[in-house]
This record gives sequence, C-alpha cells and structure tokens, in this order.
Amino acid sequence: QVQLVESGGGLVQPGGSLKLSCAASGVSDAYAIGWFRQAPGKAREGVACITTTNGRSSYGDSAEGRFTIARDNAENTVYLQMTSLQPEDTAEYFCAAYHQGNNWCSLRAPAYDYWGQGTQVTVSS
Repeated sequence: QVQLVESGGGLVQPGGSLKLSCAASGVSDAYAIGWFRQAPGKAREGVACITTTNGRSSYGDSAEGRFTIARDNAENTVYLQMTSLQPEDTAEYFCAAYHQGNNWCSLRAPAYDYWGQGTQVTVSS
C-alpha cells in the first residue's frame, strides 16, 4: 500500500524559499513521484516529477529555473526546493506517485494513482 505524506508548507514572503518533503512508504523501484499544486478555482498543475530509478526529472513551466526536485531513496523521501517564490505560487501542494516502467515521469495528474493530503503554501507579504 503506497502512502504519501507531505510536509514543509507554510507562509513565506515574496522572494523567499521553502522546501517541501514527501515521505513515501510502499514505493519500490520504478516509481514516478510528482509534485502538483492547486490554487482555489484553478486546475491542478504539474510542478515537477522524478523517477525513483534513474532520477530523471521534469518540470512544469512555472517551476523551471526556480524549483528543484530531488529524491533520497534511502529515506524514501522526495523534496521540492522552491526559491524566488511569488504570490502566484500560493496553492495547496500535493505529492503523487505511480508505477512507471520507462524511466520517465509524467506531469499529467491522471497518470498518478496515489496522492497525499497536501500541504499549503502561501506567499504573501
């Protein structure tokens, strides 16, 4: 049984940084772990993803150059380091997982089978 627990959200000023963590249990080899976000009234958006096998990652347009996804397989944890945060980054952030077999990860939410409960990120002065 795959379980995902996010942590690290909070209130940060514009220009600040936050590091989110996703503790993943029941995830073996060949999984993709993704970070998604959803603001009120908006669609869920793929932020970044990474494979547990070869660490191949992909980023959404909003994250490119500002966010970094990394995995620690020994700790079964995936991190999302966010820098240069802006008010438009305010959202509930979710981590998600699916079993992948091609050393690639998707940024499309329908590809993911397992979801965490989310952690709120608020960027405001």
